[in-house]
Amino acid sequence: MGLDDKVKHAADEAAGKAKEGWGKLTDDERLEAEGKAEQAKANLKQAGDDVKDALS
Repeated sequence: MGLDDKVKHAADEAAGKAKEGWGKLTDDERLEAEGKAEQAKANLKQAGDDVKDALS
């Protein structure tokens, strides 16, 4: 995978962490859940990239 994909996935994960943190801080359960979901999605994409790299 390209470096740009890895950077984008890391940025998506960081955004999810920020959203989760803001949700916790403001006691917004929906926002917190969205942040966790974004992190999970980014982690799955990163795992997929790792598999593709291993097969290359």
